[in-house]
Amino acid sequence: MMSMQEEVKIRVLKADGEEDGEASLPSFITMFEVEDFLIRRAFLAQQSRRLQPQGRDPMAGKRTTAESWGVGYGIARVPRTERGVARFAPMTVKGRVTHPPRVEKKIRKEINRKEYRKAFVSALSAVFKKEVVEKRGHRPGSASIPIVFTKEFENISKTRELLKLLEKIGLEQELERIYGRPRVRCGKSKWRGRRLRRRIGPLIIVSNNKASVVKAASGIPGVDVRTPEKLSVMDLAPGGAPGRLTIWTLPALENIVEKVRKYVSK
Repeated sequence: MMSMQEEVKIRVLKADGEEDGEASLPSFITMFEVEDFLIRRAFLAQQSRRLQPQGRDPMAGKRTTAESWGVGYGIARVPRTERGVARFAPMTVKGRVTHPPRVEKKIRKEINRKEYRKAFVSALSAVFKKEVVEKRGHRPGSASIPIVFTKEFENISKTRELLKLLEKIGLEQELERIYGRPRVRCGKSKWRGRRLRRRIGPLIIVSNNKASVVKAASGIPGVDVRTPEKLSVMDLAPGGAPGRLTIWTLPALENIVEKVRKYVSK
């Protein structure tokens, strides 16, 4: 059983990248077990809430005068028009769909509240473990995990300044990865608005969603900014894979620690 009183020391950086002392972090967050299956289940349950029910017109593919000619013509007995063009049947051009989607289908996946909270703490613990972050595909390089800045970090207003700071703390390889040549999807997705596959970059967690760094980070592809109140498993483990590279500000980290402390104590 992990103690709620034990603490570990983490390094805190200034807005210029220089070290600004240390801060304390409860050990139960960093030592919590990373349960991949539970995180994946919580991710799918939360993702299913974004889906919109869809259906088909009951008469789709059936608005035709086609009917089967019967036997004796030496052709298949599928419904045909007067000109002999096959219609209506599922395997024909402009025919009906065999099993069309229905609006009454249950597409929302449920998850128990305690299960989701455990998955959230598990996903949160993963971002503090460098080996899990690297396994996910990020390249933290020489940067120490976790990356924690003082509150002045939120005052950065230029994308150029933010990029220079990330390079200074050792995230050059990570920036090369997210700025690398995008992967082109294959299949129909190329003409449905999903031609390029965007790489998931670092997650920045700030204490206020009106901070200047929110606009500065919007110019970097794959980088998301969240507040502790809006933080979810989908942010910490995109795609259900734990270990996203996360950048904290000290007030935001303290806020999330208090939130998780309530989860674990219940």
